[in-house]
Amino acid sequence: MAYGAVSSLELTIERLLNSSHLPIVQNSSPQILKHMYENILSLKEDLGEFDKWRSTINMKMVKKLEAEMIDAVYRFEDVIESHVLNQFHSTQSEEAGSDHPPLTVYSVDVEEIKQDVDSFIETVNIMKRAYIHELRNPSPEEDDDFVPTITDFGGNESNMVGLSDLFMRFRDWLISPHSELIVMSLDGMAGIGKTTLAKKLFQDPFIASHYSRLVFVTIGPKYRLADILVDILTQLNNADIDEIIWLTKGEELLHELKWKVCESLSELRYLIVLDDVWYTDLCYEFANVFPDDKNGSVALLTTRLTEVSKCVHPLNSHRLPFLDKKESWELLRHKVFDAMPCPRELEKSGKKIAENCEGLPLTIVTVAHILSKTDKTSVYWNQVANDKQNSVYKDAYDQMSNVLYPSYDYLPQHLKACFLYLGAFPQDYMVWRRQLIDLWSAEGFLNRKSTMTSTDYTFAYVGALLSNNVIIYNEEKLLRVLEALSIKSYEFPMEVLKLLQLRYLALTYDGNLPTFISKLFNLQYLIVHHQYRIVKSVGNPYYLPIEIWNMKELKSLEIRGRDLPHPCEGSLLSNLTTLTGVGPQSCTKDVLEKIPNLKELTIQIELVPVASKPFSCFDHIYNLHQLQELECEITNPIFKTEVVTRFGPLSDLPSSLTKLTLSGLGYPWEEMRKISSLPNLTDLVLQCYAFRGPKWEVHDHEFQKLSHFQIEDTDLVHWKFVTTNFCFPAIKVLGIEHCYKLKEIPLTFGTSLENIYLVDCNPMVVNCANSLKGEWDDKYGGHGRRLYVIVRSSLY
Repeated sequence: MAYGAVSSLELTIERLLNSSHLPIVQNSSPQILKHMYENILSLKEDLGEFDKWRSTINMKMVKKLEAEMIDAVYRFEDVIESHVLNQFHSTQSEEAGSDHPPLTVYSVDVEEIKQDVDSFIETVNIMKRAYIHELRNPSPEEDDDFVPTITDFGGNESNMVGLSDLFMRFRDWLISPHSELIVMSLDGMAGIGKTTLAKKLFQDPFIASHYSRLVFVTIGPKYRLADILVDILTQLNNADIDEIIWLTKGEELLHELKWKVCESLSELRYLIVLDDVWYTDLCYEFANVFPDDKNGSVALLTTRLTEVSKCVHPLNSHRLPFLDKKESWELLRHKVFDAMPCPRELEKSGKKIAENCEGLPLTIVTVAHILSKTDKTSVYWNQVANDKQNSVYKDAYDQMSNVLYPSYDYLPQHLKACFLYLGAFPQDYMVWRRQLIDLWSAEGFLNRKSTMTSTDYTFAYVGALLSNNVIIYNEEKLLRVLEALSIKSYEFPMEVLKLLQLRYLALTYDGNLPTFISKLFNLQYLIVHHQYRIVKSVGNPYYLPIEIWNMKELKSLEIRGRDLPHPCEGSLLSNLTTLTGVGPQSCTKDVLEKIPNLKELTIQIELVPVASKPFSCFDHIYNLHQLQELECEITNPIFKTEVVTRFGPLSDLPSSLTKLTLSGLGYPWEEMRKISSLPNLTDLVLQCYAFRGPKWEVHDHEFQKLSHFQIEDTDLVHWKFVTTNFCFPAIKVLGIEHCYKLKEIPLTFGTSLENIYLVDCNPMVVNCANSLKGEWDDKYGGHGRRLYVIVRSSLY
């Protein structure tokens, strides 16, 4: 909260410096304020260091120092605001006895509080030094009582309330036959049962018998990587730990421990549970430590941070849900009465008490523990049921604090004040996202120097709180959001045009959009899908109404099979950043000039049987200087070998491009030079004969930033690097699918390569990849930088 307090003071001083109604007296006052402002910014920057060091700090000492800062900042802000207010009232009093018209501008003299300013700056500098020193050199910690994160839902899997289905599903996955190492995640709010489920799986005899080695490590928000590695080696009964610790220190110790873990797990089928993981960096550390010997090993991590769960494949990431009303009551009843039935007179109030716990298992179990020690009378239970402020709930929250508080304590600094601000609203109060952004902005919590829009702020702040699982979110719908893609409309629903506050409209409709669509002048997102397949052909344009150019708030248009009409004079959609599903008619010079801030563009084309001359939809795209992602797909590509592309030469593309996806275009490989020179391109996907021909040569200085390259369905035979140096210097992931004619892949990729995926490829290519892996592991494997080659084929 110190960061929020400093942000509030920053805003106060900023308003004084920039106010047109309260100019500063022009003696030394502006310099006093500017000097103070610079010190506040410096303090804020130092508080931001917390995010860098939070995995190693003494949280109790850091919070103590921040509390002192908060007190000093608020006291000084009171001094400033009181001084301004006193001068304002003094001026008004003088005006009351004057015949002159009232002033609209009032001067403020800060010289009178210069002593307070100097004293505050001196205090700030002392606090900054103490704070940074504590972050970088944490004080020794006292041994506090540890409150476990595990919540016991019941005994065996048959009565694990709310988790039994998940348990059985995970057990099936854990014992199912597979080859490569699978990394799985469980994420959700603190107290929702992640650790409980992970421990039940780990302790299950049937699962345990399936693996040669089992390891369970609890990590938490504060950790030392070396300690975690030692814990793993201890559970693996490695006899060399003491010797390694005695003989090596620092980075060398870490290297030795990583290597020892990898060696100890080599050739074994293992199950490793990493419980309560807080940082993505740690996930990547272990990705280079745990060996994949293609024997069906599994790493399972639990986390309360969605960002961490995204480190694993989406199909292997699982979010634990809240309990429903029935499950909540079943858990409460089981915890209070065990195997005994609940008295009939307590059932109604008991169900209400369980509902008041809002589906969080930890709350239910803690409340149940308190209830089990009190009088089980209908009078008392009714009191608890009908009052959410009852001491039972307050006592429960106090008991849960050690589990729940870290979710707040370890939030990034800029989010803490935003989160605490939600406490100003009543419990279960529905707050609109835009309302929150406006309130936070007024309080000075947002980065005012940013050029972000309200939507950007929503993703950056509300999205981050959601990702940290400290708030629950309901979609904004009703009059602002209408999502009706699942409803097939044969006539346009004219009632929609009455919803003038609509920001988001998604529907399925095959007809022409009415001209009155422009009445929705607040609309930002428009998505129109077809019930039946209607793809735009080159010779059969299908346009949106001309009034679409009047919808100035539009940010995203997804209009598959439709095109933007020719703009009128003065037309401009400056807010439009995403355009999806259009054809070449939307890529003319006249149209693209009117959408200059486009960042994402998806083009779909259906070729006509006979084309009079080659055409291109790329001729004017280079003028889109903000464009980052471009996708162009021929929906009915022609595969006859004697047919050349219907497109003219590939035009220049904007240098801002970071991702490019092409499908079915049939360009000759020589045209690739116009793509390989793009300075910011990081992702390239070539599908369905995007380029044709048996030979592709890559030369020096091409694809300088490309990190992900995927090629599918091509007639390429020879792919060569014509260079004296590494090609693809930044490449991390290489994917090759259904390239049956390809005989080899180059062996001189840059040193960033991490993964190669091969699907239904020539065995010669598989041999090349394995050869590359062998050379790579010999050269870099000892440094923990292994190359992973994944091969999938229906042929063998």
